[in-house]
Amino acid sequence: MIVRKGFKYRIYPNQEQQRKLAVQFGHARYIYNWGLAQSQDKYPGYNHLAKQLPILKKRSETTWLKEAHSQVLQQSLKDLDQVYQNFFAKRGGYPHFKSKRAKQSIRYPQLKENWIAPDGRHIYLPKVGHVRLVLHRPLEGVMKNVTVSTLVPAVPSAGESKSGRYFVSIQVEIEMAAPVFTGGAIGLDLGLREFATLSTGEKITPPQYYRKAQNKRRRLARQLSRKKLGSHNREKARLRLARLDERIANQRRDFHHKLSRKLVEENQFIGLEDLNVRGMLANHHLAKSIGDAGWSAFVTMLGYKGEWYGCKIEKINRWYPSSKTCSVCGTKLEVMPLQVYQWQCPICGTVHDRDVNAAINILKQSTAGAAESNAWGQSVRPSTDGYAGRTRKPTRFSGW
Repeated sequence: MIVRKGFKYRIYPNQEQQRKLAVQFGHARYIYNWGLAQSQDKYPGYNHLAKQLPILKKRSETTWLKEAHSQVLQQSLKDLDQVYQNFFAKRGGYPHFKSKRAKQSIRYPQLKENWIAPDGRHIYLPKVGHVRLVLHRPLEGVMKNVTVSTLVPAVPSAGESKSGRYFVSIQVEIEMAAPVFTGGAIGLDLGLREFATLSTGEKITPPQYYRKAQNKRRRLARQLSRKKLGSHNREKARLRLARLDERIANQRRDFHHKLSRKLVEENQFIGLEDLNVRGMLANHHLAKSIGDAGWSAFVTMLGYKGEWYGCKIEKINRWYPSSKTCSVCGTKLEVMPLQVYQWQCPICGTVHDRDVNAAINILKQSTAGAAESNAWGQSVRPSTDGYAGRTRKPTRFSGW
């Protein structure tokens, strides 16, 4: 079985290479926004936009586009095309114009083997040069493409990242042995009091990295607000805050990777709810905790790692009352307040832990799996409506 994986490494461009990367980022962003501006009334398609690239480069006002690698510009239009395809298929929202103050990235779609030095200390990026590279883990498989990224530029002209850091993500194709189906089946109930509760009774405590760093982050944000706009002291304060945010995100991602890998390796089947995280974030009392948990990223990791290691992931309808349904007799309570953690079934008398009971019910409904409804006539299929029923207004173009 051939799968695609990504290996992310940090690179250390010098000042001249940072300037060249800023040029590549800016030109790729310009082409993306130009393509989106051309598509406000009707999306003409990738082929139509790509044919106009040579014409743009010959115009006197945009002749500077020749400074960028041609495949980088073409890839920007392909990325725009993918966003439109996701929108048409109701897998995502309407595309927005890219900002120079947001994450910057470019992709070289054809990566050659000799771009990485034999000693693994440098990587060649066209139009940029040989950039110092740190391979903190071995690179496996056949290299297919490379993405260079950085966070919000500190000063747009300087081309520095929000935290002063640059990364390359190398996508490779790896030959993996066919997955061996071993292990059992579990239900997984995601929550805030416990990050995850398993149907086996095991509970995984949420790390709450953002909450733990909240006081420090508040202090750094206060220091930033007191600095004079445009001053070097403000830039240094902004950099300290950015590095803290990046550290929190890295810690959360590391936790998700390790836990998802552990679960898919130990189990053959995992059932969970199809949570509407976006809708839940509208609750301003819980939004910070929900964002700190990062359920969406965790479920995504479970999905692709399940395919790699032979673990089936099944989602049930988000409206199924897993917490207030007795996992023994199927009795459903009318109301169960959030502050109730244990309850007793009025019919069979079983005392339930709220989260463990929910995980057991999720396992039962997801293993009923392939059926359209369960024993109580409730749908167990995940919602696939995506953005169905929503109206999307085209983004107003306000310039590059």
